[in-house]
Amino acid sequence: MNSDQFNKVQRGTGFIAALDQSGGSTPKALKLYGIAEDEYSGDAGAIDETAMFDLVHQMRSRIITSPSFDGDRILGAILFEDTMDRQIEGRDTADYLWNVKQIVPFLKVDKGLADEKDGAQLMKPIPGLDDLLARASAKGVFGTKMRSVIKLPGAGLDAVVAQQFEVGKQILAAGLIPIIEPEVDIHSPEKAKAEDQLKSAILTELGKLGDGQDVMLKLTLPDVDNHYRELVEHPKVLRVVALSGGYNRDDACEKLSANNGVIASFSRALTEGLSAQQSDEEFNAALDAAIATIAKASAS
Repeated sequence: MNSDQFNKVQRGTGFIAALDQSGGSTPKALKLYGIAEDEYSGDAGAIDETAMFDLVHQMRSRIITSPSFDGDRILGAILFEDTMDRQIEGRDTADYLWNVKQIVPFLKVDKGLADEKDGAQLMKPIPGLDDLLARASAKGVFGTKMRSVIKLPGAGLDAVVAQQFEVGKQILAAGLIPIIEPEVDIHSPEKAKAEDQLKSAILTELGKLGDGQDVMLKLTLPDVDNHYRELVEHPKVLRVVALSGGYNRDDACEKLSANNGVIASFSRALTEGLSAQQSDEEFNAALDAAIATIAKASAS
């Protein structure tokens, strides 16, 4: 494990950029960026995945190479596997992030969500995870991210946390730091109750970790300000980061500012307002404004 990256993640300022939209969420990300589906569809209307991923890599490359995307305000960046396997300006993406920008690279490793059961969606099985982790480590990736979704308190929530930590230990054994992400749906009718149960379940799992087993947590911004303070201060937690979860940038940043010690790990709220049709000057200015707003909220 890279000790400089570890120290930056643990003590550095800024936030983590989530650039990890996968196959299912890529069309929506491209649409918001001003690229319509017919621009990467064949004659029969079927999506050409190669063309789609080429376009989204162009978008991500434009973000990452922008002078606004700097290591002083961006602590880390979460990549999709396809992005990790590509290059930016002739260098592997993870290598470019760290050695050119001083931004710590992470990798999304989950394969999407299973069907809802007991008010929650577990992760689908992750075949070949050990091989993926070995490949990521060889490319200089520091850590991973994996997402589950909680709609209601109850048995499903406990199953989500148990699965997240089980896979997290497999990631730790490979020498990487897992970002554990049990997202609570912002539209849950029992969101506050789910957040109470979630905190308790996470604290129980943290208590089972051994020496040298540190994790990060990516959580929905809570209904009660500073609800996760015990997790922020826990010796086994390197960092608590927040997902935007469907909130727009202004709302997400306002909520984030009220939670001391929590930093952003935004996706849609970061790229909001960016467009393929913008000139480089317009694009860089819009990205700079977004980064400045999110970094300020992360400094609370």
